[in-house]
Amino acid sequence: MLTATARSGTAPSRDVRRARIVLDAAAGLENLQIAAAVGTDRNSVARWRCRFAAERLSGLRDRPREGRPPVHGPVKAEEIVGRALAEKPANRTHWSTRAMAGAAGVSKSTVSRVWRANDVKPHLVRTFKLSNDKHFTEKLRDVVGLYLNPPDHALVLCVDEKSQIQALDRTQPGLPMKRGKNGTRTHDYVRHGTCCLFAALNVLNGEVLAQVETRHRHQEYLRFLRLIDRSTPRDLDLHLIADNYCTHKHHKVAAWLQKHPRFHVHFIPTSSSWLNLVERFFGKITDERIRRGVFHSLIELIEAIHEYIEQHNRSPKPFVWTKDADTILAKLEPIAKRLNKTLH
Repeated sequence: MLTATARSGTAPSRDVRRARIVLDAAAGLENLQIAAAVGTDRNSVARWRCRFAAERLSGLRDRPREGRPPVHGPVKAEEIVGRALAEKPANRTHWSTRAMAGAAGVSKSTVSRVWRANDVKPHLVRTFKLSNDKHFTEKLRDVVGLYLNPPDHALVLCVDEKSQIQALDRTQPGLPMKRGKNGTRTHDYVRHGTCCLFAALNVLNGEVLAQVETRHRHQEYLRFLRLIDRSTPRDLDLHLIADNYCTHKHHKVAAWLQKHPRFHVHFIPTSSSWLNLVERFFGKITDERIRRGVFHSLIELIEAIHEYIEQHNRSPKPFVWTKDADTILAKLEPIAKRLNKTLH
């Protein structure tokens, strides 16, 4: 093994040098001769010879080093974490590393290191809202049950609209991305109108049935329902998961649904858009095609949306729901208690 290491072209140079020292010593060379051959001093040669004689191969490995002792101990770290969790700085909404460093009497690098070690991130905030729906638990179990155990001889479709999609055109062309430089775009833009994307996500295979309209009323929603009716096998029931937007509950929509008994609408609880999987698709198309797109007209935006959906449907991937209703309720219970609410 020592011979292979000494001849290796890929092993670290320190390992090669130590292997050569041991091999040269075994060949009967003096310390000064070995030092000159491997490019070190005779004290280093003597040290590695002694360590190999005492510990064999394990003696040629680097030993752990203690390093410099920390300037601030665990008490100071607890203070930094505790203040970040329990207090807010004066005249600020949240702590920065510099603000905490000044308040705690340490360097900002120390604050940063302590926060990273304890997974404390005062600069980030996540939005949430606990539903006030009186039938929250009942609706949650209904929708999650469709995801985890869909009925036989039926399709489960997540239906919703992405409204107010703007056809934005930049006032000047942006510069392309280069090595070491990001692409650029102007901060101002020209609006060429808006459109609304009606979409139905097939939970089973991830395909999306879509229709783009310029308005967002019950008339457009009825046209979309008729499209769904024409585009799906007649012998299958259709379970539609939808939110509580007034368009979905319009009396003309309700009358149409009554005449088409294979449609079964399941409303998610209020303020629970995360329960509708089509929102995942809306996020995907926004990130990948709309947000950074440049559209010189509304027609160009609509064509881009249709092209994206056509490409998506060539190789669709479903969004797989994994959590059951009991797991979700158990996670929401502590939040409800903190807000003095009851999950109905």
